[in-house]
Amino acid sequence: MNKVGKKKKGKKDWKHYTIKSLAFWVVVAIISGVAFGMIDPQMAIKAKPGIDWFIQVLKWLVGPIIFLTIITGIVGLESLKEVGSIGIKAFIYFEVVSTFALAIGVFFGNILRPGDGMNLSVESLDASSVESFTQVKQEVGSAWTILKNAIPTDPITPFLHGDTLKILVMALVLAILISAFGGKYKSSILKPLEKAQNFFFKILTLIMWTSPIASFSAMAFLIGKFGIASLIGMANLLGVMLISVLVFTFIVLGIILWFYKINVFKFMRFISKEVLIVFATSSSEAALAPLMRRLESAGVSRGTTGLVIPTGYSFNLGCTNIYLALSIIFLSQAFNVPLTLSEQMSIILILMVTSKGAVGVTGSGIIILAGTLSAMGGAIPVATVAVLLGVDKFMSEMRAVGNLCGNAVATVFVGVWDKQIDMKKFKHALDHPESVEDAIPG
Repeated sequence: MNKVGKKKKGKKDWKHYTIKSLAFWVVVAIISGVAFGMIDPQMAIKAKPGIDWFIQVLKWLVGPIIFLTIITGIVGLESLKEVGSIGIKAFIYFEVVSTFALAIGVFFGNILRPGDGMNLSVESLDASSVESFTQVKQEVGSAWTILKNAIPTDPITPFLHGDTLKILVMALVLAILISAFGGKYKSSILKPLEKAQNFFFKILTLIMWTSPIASFSAMAFLIGKFGIASLIGMANLLGVMLISVLVFTFIVLGIILWFYKINVFKFMRFISKEVLIVFATSSSEAALAPLMRRLESAGVSRGTTGLVIPTGYSFNLGCTNIYLALSIIFLSQAFNVPLTLSEQMSIILILMVTSKGAVGVTGSGIIILAGTLSAMGGAIPVATVAVLLGVDKFMSEMRAVGNLCGNAVATVFVGVWDKQIDMKKFKHALDHPESVEDAIPG
């Protein structure tokens, strides 16, 4: 009798995959948003508050979740040596993979040459359209800027603004202090923190059901403001960007997973909900907390997810690196500014530094690109980035999705490397994703 009951309970009908599925409604919202943007562009532009409000609420929630997850994860580790071990391995991974990403951008830019034949002129550009980006370029990419952005001026503001890096620093300091001096009180400190964490996750679960509204708003605004024409006009660049991201995701990340006998396609299916949400909202923050919850439920230790994912969202921006490298190659071709092999190698070296400037900078893609062009000595005028403004938002979706996948793989890689993952449980989760407790319902 019990077996029959369990069987019936486990059986899922068509409603589970349609009207009861969040992913289904997100897809519907994306299609509806694109259609609305094409039919009535002016009205579609006015839909922007839908995505803005959603992101603001997420920023408010993500901060406490990251803070609590890092503290509970680190305090729950056996020793502070494990924290250092996870951190060092994550840093090595970030640097190696980020360099590969830069090389992919340069390679495909040269092979597929998306800017050839455009013959654009700097004189024809409206330099004022990029002033807001070039004004801050001097500060982007310096070690001092990163340190300045990392240290909070007070304990409240980072949570209000959703400043991941500052929250990360505060959580790390507090977690280390509790681990070092908490002694016998560690368990009693942990209990209320874990309850608070679960509470915020429950709120997040409810909020995520409003993501279709945000998805509709984002796509409607995007198509309404920039139009399908901007997509067609820059189709070559968007196509090369897509190919580069796919190669990075399924070949580079696929090889990394293959070393641990993990199928990349199964893995991508496993995180497909988060990927869809990120694509629809163009915000990696939309899936940060759900991804942490999903990986933790699949067998990755809380300490690893709590440390690697928030850090990775600041420093492991593989597809942002692809975008930066590819954009520079594209601009050189579009404006007929030839770059020698040595100049292209210097681009990679410069970007290895300037790309870190994305930390804590809103609209970082264009800003860092402007900063990099400036660091190159003006070989390519900074004003040329104006050409990218119309498609940057579309490329942002690709960057966000690729960065999400990169951080998910980084967490698994570090987890296996540091023996902080239950591989039997993890592989079962990949084969049976429905068995994992989802942070996103549906």
